[in-house]
Amino acid sequence: MKMKSPLRYSVILFLVLLGAVSFFSCSRTEPRIPFGYIELIYYPVDDRPQERFSFFVIAEDDDGMENLSELHLINDREGLEWILASEDWVHLEEGGRHWIGSRSIAMVEGAVLPRGQYRAMLVNKGGERTERNITFDAPENPRYPFPSLLIVDGRYSIDSMYPENFFIVYDQQGNILRTLSIFSTEGDISELNIPSNARLLALWAQDSEYHTSALTEAVSLR
Repeated sequence: MKMKSPLRYSVILFLVLLGAVSFFSCSRTEPRIPFGYIELIYYPVDDRPQERFSFFVIAEDDDGMENLSELHLINDREGLEWILASEDWVHLEEGGRHWIGSRSIAMVEGAVLPRGQYRAMLVNKGGERTERNITFDAPENPRYPFPSLLIVDGRYSIDSMYPENFFIVYDQQGNILRTLSIFSTEGDISELNIPSNARLLALWAQDSEYHTSALTEAVSLR
């Protein structure tokens, strides 16, 4: 029987150790979801409010945001699931936190999104996943009348019973330029801090306690 040379044993041992180092240096870790929510948004459609939904989570991964691949929203009781791939979700960074999600969660034929318990599931490219339960308990019927915004002769007036109200400022193409807090129900447009290229204004009314908002149609500033 032939004896293997010490050199060959050394090479084999080196390769084994190299593989072990590689394995442990690329150890897999699960992504994390510190917080998530589903928000109900009312839009004016055919002179009546229609429900639409936003779904966002704070996402974390030790290997960076580029390592995340899928975000799922699941309602087990109703057998519903939405899957957002990384190229499909909206990514926002605020205060060092990374928010990912969608403003376009919808039911077939405009049906109402079931209230109750949901699961947010975040998956990374290594196949590791984590889950977080989210309760969607928005009221079945609007708590407040749909708000309104009127602009006449350079003056604005709003009618809203929502606790928080904001102006959303758009350019001619419909891109959002700025969001402004509203401190008075009426006033001169010139007194608002609006960019010179602003062309449209909408009212965003919000009830943070119930994750419910309403967005009016954009009104021309001219």
